[in-house]
Formats: sequence, structure tokens, C-alpha cells
Amino acid sequence: MDIQFAWLCLIFPLIGVLLTPFMARISPALRDYGAVFFSFLTAVSAAMLLPLLFDSGRLPLESVYVWLDTPITVSFGILLDPLSIIVANVVAVISFFIMVYCLGYMKGDPSVMRFWMLMNAFIGSMLLLVLANNLLFIFIGWKLVGVCSYGLIGYYYRDEKKYWIGGPKPFKFATPSSCGLKALVVTGVGDMLMLAGILIMYYYSGTLNLMELYQTAPEWIPQMAAVPGMILLVSILLIAGPVGKSAQFPLHEWLPEAMAGPGPVSALIHAATMVKSGVFLVARLIPIFYYGYWVAGSQEAMSFFYVVAWIGAITAFLAASQGVVALELKKALAYSTVSQIGFMMLALGVSGFSQSLLVHGYSAGIFHLMSHAMFKACLFLTAGTVIHAAHSIYIHEMGGLRKYMPYTWLFMTLAALSLIGVPPLPGFWSKDAVLLASLESGHYMLFAVAIATVVMTAFYSVRFVGMIFHGTKSEHIRKEEKKKHAHIGEGYRTQTFACGALTVGIVAFGIFGLNAEHLLQDLFEFKLVHDLTLPTAEHALAFHPMLVPFLAVTSALLGGIPAYMFYISGKWDVQAVFNRSNLVKLVHIFLWERWFIDKIFNWVFVLGTVKVAGFVAGVLEVILDTVVHRRMPRVVTQGGNALIAFVRADAKDLSNNIAYVLIVTIFFIVATLWWIQ
Repeated sequence: MDIQFAWLCLIFPLIGVLLTPFMARISPALRDYGAVFFSFLTAVSAAMLLPLLFDSGRLPLESVYVWLDTPITVSFGILLDPLSIIVANVVAVISFFIMVYCLGYMKGDPSVMRFWMLMNAFIGSMLLLVLANNLLFIFIGWKLVGVCSYGLIGYYYRDEKKYWIGGPKPFKFATPSSCGLKALVVTGVGDMLMLAGILIMYYYSGTLNLMELYQTAPEWIPQMAAVPGMILLVSILLIAGPVGKSAQFPLHEWLPEAMAGPGPVSALIHAATMVKSGVFLVARLIPIFYYGYWVAGSQEAMSFFYVVAWIGAITAFLAASQGVVALELKKALAYSTVSQIGFMMLALGVSGFSQSLLVHGYSAGIFHLMSHAMFKACLFLTAGTVIHAAHSIYIHEMGGLRKYMPYTWLFMTLAALSLIGVPPLPGFWSKDAVLLASLESGHYMLFAVAIATVVMTAFYSVRFVGMIFHGTKSEHIRKEEKKKHAHIGEGYRTQTFACGALTVGIVAFGIFGLNAEHLLQDLFEFKLVHDLTLPTAEHALAFHPMLVPFLAVTSALLGGIPAYMFYISGKWDVQAVFNRSNLVKLVHIFLWERWFIDKIFNWVFVLGTVKVAGFVAGVLEVILDTVVHRRMPRVVTQGGNALIAFVRADAKDLSNNIAYVLIVTIFFIVATLWWIQ
């Protein structure tokens, strides 16, 4: 029955999508609770797979159906191994609590049927990505997740002003529709490059089935290694997909704008599901490149691990620094997500640096994925409750809300403490594992960057909790209190229940966190080391067992204490420090402008594309005008004139798309030829 439960994980969300319109015709209550019920069935089905983790000798399990039986056989199936079971449960269980939260949060929304359909479609697509047994259907799930996220980020596609994000004045705002489009385009760039890597891998291996790729690695990896630069090229192409989907540098700038969707959407996309897909895929690919370097002896295979580790470290530091100055609550949490995903990538990257680090780094990355999903989902859901209560997206327009929202304060504070890494909460155990893996890798610069990130994480976490719940009430809150029928307090019971359940899970997971880490290490040691038949592993660098916990806690205090003095106790005046230091002002501008990376990208790609678009539109107009008026009969000319009018009216959109495709395609072709040469 185990494999049947895996199939049910895919079927139940799909049924929820199909039945939601019919349930809506019967009753709004049936529509709402029915949609949540199918997510509950999905979570139960995923939970039924957990006993397999304690009987790992039965794993992996695979169920395959032939989809196309032509000269090229295409099959679709389910693969159950420790990685897929763990991630499937993270996705299904946390998604269920998010759906429960939505019962109150989305109450009264006129487009709620579309919301329920997109949410269930998103959950099903993500589970397809996680459970599929071959790269083709992983990619299909990958793209479906992107399409659903586009619909959810741009949910308020009519772009009413109350749903704009960005600002505050005089800074510019962004509309939900443009934010959804940005996410779709930026992640699409990584997706296209990743598809190229998958096709090259298929050319050499002759299969996309994951188990066959692992088992036949001794045959096709040497063939690929025989072509200089090919493994390096494939590594970069395959990493591009996770870099885009998981918002890692340099394709990370879409995620802060993804906050335009409803609060639960942010929790779903940025906590448990979409941004974790890149981490999952990197973990799926590690056995291939690990074998390539440590067994097959291809030096180029190590580039996969170096690129993943350094991208993770750079992203963690960069995003954390941006979170230090963010004023939008959900945007601060988005920067935090980008940063914590960087920690996961760092751990997975260093897992290939030595044979002794394979299990430690791998399990540390997945362990942090699990703990982060819990506390970040809780943070985003409590953020949605706070924004609804305060009628503002800015933390500087809040303050003193603790007495109005005691439960929300408790839930958010505990989740924030886990984010900081305060023992014994799960964030402490998982972050400690990541730091230890980076230290044992012998690459001390990676470890230093990670420690600096811990300092900034503690600062911005205490900062947003202090600015929301402590200190004096802002002028905005005072005005809200005076409004007729004003309600500043806890959300609906379903919202409180969902946040409370996640908080209980955070505390419980923290209590058993060390045992969970050891279980993960045992699981992955059995499945990775034994399956790869590696030589005797070398010993890792020896450090005092208390060194990393001491440095982690000390770093958290270095960031948390100043933030406490500024934003909770009020003994230090942040405005005074800002006013008397030009250096602080310059650093603030640099971080507020997101290191100017977004502006540079907009200037090079967006403005550059618009410039090219104008040229393409002009050329199209001249060609059409010449052909229509000089070489066509009159009847055709009338139709041609209509076509010219269409091109002139929609020249910008049409040529934007043409120019974008041309630019990306030319870049991809040139880069591919260069690497091959």
C-alpha cells in the first residue's frame, strides 16, 4: 500500500482542483471546506509514507507506468526514497495548515474559487516535482509550479492601489501583475538553461530515470568527461534552474516582489514549497556529481559543488544585509527566506568537498529545509494576521501591538527565535549543522560569511518583532484606533489555530531536533554511501564539539542585543545614530537599493529590451509597410493595414517578447559554443 499512498498525494490535489467549481455551485461553505479537505487528505497520504523511514531497507520503492511506447519510451512513475518522503511531508503537511489559515484570511474574497483552485494545483504540482521518478516529469512539475505561482503572486491582477507593494513614498511601488510577470520571466530564464542541461545529460546517458542515472553512472559519466568542459557546462546549466526557482544570486531579485500575493501565498511559496524545489533538485543531483569526482575521477565534477556552495554563501549574506533595512514586513521575511535557502545550498555544496562530508553536509541541508519550512510558514502567517489588523504593510507604521495580539506575538516571537537560532528551537540545531559542515570543509571563508549572516539574521529578526509588537504605537495605529468599527486584534480562529499548530510543531521539533538530525544522518548514510560504493572515507577536520555552538550563539547575541536596545527596550535611539553618521547613511542607501543589483538588472535587461523592442518594432513596421503597399493586392492591403495598426498599437509588448527571446537565445547559443570549444 505504501506506493499507493504516494499516488494519492498526487491525485487528491488534482481532484480538489476539478471539484472546486462544482462545490462552489452547491455552497460557498462546501467550496471552502472541501478545498481544505483535499489538502488534508494529501497530508494524511504523505504522513502514511513516514513509517518507511524506519524501514529504510525497503527503499527505494518505484512504481512506473509507460506513458508513450514509441521508438523512445517515455514512462511516468513514483520514486520513494528518504529525500522524496521527507520533502513530500514538508510540502503536504505545512500546506494543509496554510490552507486552514486561508479559511479565515480569504473570507469574503470575491475570487476565492480561483484562489482555492490555484492553491490545490500548486500543492499537486510541487508533489509531482518531489515524487516523480524521472527528470522529464520533475521538469513538468517544475514548470507547473512556476505557472501556479504566477497566478498566485498576481492574484490581485486588477492592480488596485491597496494591493501595491514597495514604497513608502517617495519610493516607487509595484503592482501585483508586474510582480507575477517578473517572477515568471526570471525563473523562466533558469528553467530554460536547466532544460538544456537535462537534454545534454540525456544525450550521454540515454535515460532520464533517476535510478537508472545513478546505476549507469559508471558508463555515461566517463563519456561525458571525455569532452573537455562538458561536465562543467552541464553543472552550470543544471544549477541555473535551482538558482532561479530558489531565488539565489544572481537570479534572486524576483522574490521580494513576490510578496504582492495574499499572505498565505507568501507562506506557501516562500516557506514550504516553491523555493525549496531548487534545494530538492540539487540534493537529487548530488550523487551523480559526487560519483563523477570521487569515483570516476573527473575533476570538472567538483565545480558543481563549488558553484552551489559559493552561490549559497553569497546569497545568504547578501539577502540578510537587505533584510536589515527593509520596512515592508513580508519583504523582510522574503529576504530572510532567500538568505536561509542560501544556508541550505551552502550545506549541500560543501557535502562534495570531501568524502567524510557527504552525509553531514547533505543531512544538514535537508534538516535546515525542514526546520525552516516550519518557522518561516509560521512567520508569514502571523505576518498576514498583523497586516490585516494594522491595515499596513510597513513595520514602522505599527508598534505596541502586543497587548492587542498576544497570541500572534507569542507565535511570531517563537518562530523568530528559531530563525535566529536560539536553543533548543529547531533553527538552532539545523543552523548549527550547516555551520559545522562549512567549518569542517576547510574553506574558512565560507564559514566566516555564514557567521556574519547569523549576526545580521539576529538583528533583523529582533528588529521586526520589536517594531511590530513593542515600543510606542505609531501615528498610523493611533488613527486606526479612532476609526469607527476599527478592529485591531487577533484574526479568525482558523488563523490562530494554524499559527498555533505550527508553533507547537516548532517547539516539539526543537525538543527532538538532535534525534531528528541523527535519524537523517543514518538514513542518508545508508542510501548515499552504500549505494555509491565509495572508497574508505577520510577523516574530517577535528574541532572542539562546543566551538560551533559557541560561535553561533555569540553571533546571534552580537546581532540581537543591539536590535533589542534599539527596537524593544528603546534605550538606544536609532534615528540619532542615523543622523550623526554619514557612513551609516551611505550603508543604508546601499542596502535599501538592494546593492543596486535590481537597478542594474532593470537597466541592462528591461531598459535594454525596451530599446531593442523599439528597433524591432520599427523594422517590422517598415517591412510590413513595404510588403503591403508595394507588392500586395488591394484586398490584402486592407488586411495588411490592420496588421500594421496592430503592430503599432501593441509594438511594445510584441517586440518586448521577440527581443527577450532573441537576446536569451543568442546568449545561450554563444555561451554553449564557447564552453564546448
